[in-house]
Amino acid sequence: MVFSSQLFLYGFLPVFFALYFLIHDRRKNWLILTASLIFYAVGAGSTVIVLLASIWLNQFLAVRIAPASQPWRVRLLALGIALNLLGLGYYKYVSFLWRLLGDGFAAFALPPLPAAPEIPLPVGISFFTFQAISYLIDVYRREIPPASGYGEFAVYHSLFPQLVAGPIVRFSEIRLEMDDRKVDRMALSEGGYRFCLGLGKKMVVADNLGVVVDAIFALPPNELSWEHAWVGILCYSLQIYFDFSGYSDMAIGLGRVLGFHFPENFDQPYRSATITEFWRRWHMTLSRWFRDYLYIPLGGNRHGTLRTFANLWIVFFLCGLWHGAGLTFIVWGLYHGTLLVAERYAHRRWRPAGVAALGATFILVSIGWVFFRAPTLAVAWDYLAAMFLLGLPISDYRPLAAYLQHDTLAYLALGVFFAFTPLEQFYKLRFDRPAMLAAQIGLASLCLVYSMLLLAANSFNPFIYFRF
Repeated sequence: MVFSSQLFLYGFLPVFFALYFLIHDRRKNWLILTASLIFYAVGAGSTVIVLLASIWLNQFLAVRIAPASQPWRVRLLALGIALNLLGLGYYKYVSFLWRLLGDGFAAFALPPLPAAPEIPLPVGISFFTFQAISYLIDVYRREIPPASGYGEFAVYHSLFPQLVAGPIVRFSEIRLEMDDRKVDRMALSEGGYRFCLGLGKKMVVADNLGVVVDAIFALPPNELSWEHAWVGILCYSLQIYFDFSGYSDMAIGLGRVLGFHFPENFDQPYRSATITEFWRRWHMTLSRWFRDYLYIPLGGNRHGTLRTFANLWIVFFLCGLWHGAGLTFIVWGLYHGTLLVAERYAHRRWRPAGVAALGATFILVSIGWVFFRAPTLAVAWDYLAAMFLLGLPISDYRPLAAYLQHDTLAYLALGVFFAFTPLEQFYKLRFDRPAMLAAQIGLASLCLVYSMLLLAANSFNPFIYFRF
């Protein structure tokens, strides 16, 4: 089940909130847990058992890590991290590694391997695995106590607004709200507005630009001109931003209506002047996770230049691998690691600024998105070759007007405006004032109604990050 489906919007959501605001506060967490498991099971089927196993395993270990002596704390933490990564590795990477091994056999003219095993991927396993590891590490560091029981941890670990595609919420960020949440008019207003805004980002901008992206990326190399390639990657850069940030807005909004304060996940990343700044603004909860639980423990930037560069490459290699079991994702991660290394080296002598820096950063990020979107490295290289006038001669040229209709140009302009226009002052406005509240309700209603019209006219597209 996804947020932009008719089943969720017209079935699950109204029934859940009708029950939530009718029952006693003491039963609200149990309703959230039941609804979250139903929400997950509808989309994940039998793999819901993986989520249930994760709940039991991590709470079982956390309550034993907290009181244990230091040697046993280390052993239990290592066991917990290993088991979580083992589950993630089995479901997400076994088939990928098997295919790589098969390709190696073929390269050396060895007998072919049997077909790679088809292992169903539990929805959102990358997200809830990282969430579980952060919980165990924070308990080990004594930054938080374990959850009060399996029920409380189960609510946190399966909380449906952020379960399958983030933000990656740490237990410390909502621990005090597990049993004491205040939902007032302001919370309902902010939450509803944020949810509708996110739905509009997804349905109005991301899905409509996705039609252009799919058509251009499907062109064979002899039909892909440089202008098609640049338009396609511009549209994809906006599509993935509005798709993922739209989901995050919807999750944060739903959490706010329930009384939770989830961390922000995006801060207009395409307004970054450097790649370092981009990663402080893009998927912020994942960036902080890698910083706090991998980069800093590896030594961060405390052990010299070469060690810092190595740590960056390790982190972004694993960041790429976390996103997907494919060579394209690994190359995408290493590409960003290399950009960060080059940037750190260059900034000793020169630090760019202004509009030129924003434009250069956006272009570099967009080039990386080619690897993220392409199904194979071969397709990615062909696409990049077309972007830089190194592709095959064009044998069947289709004008850009065939892809950029008037309505598509309007969606593209809307995406460019909201991606690049400074909105800091807008965020500082107080929505408890009547005029601003009316504007908020008007914009939210417009997003909601238009999104529902689009949903009725077209089949919904799942969020891009659902496959991770």
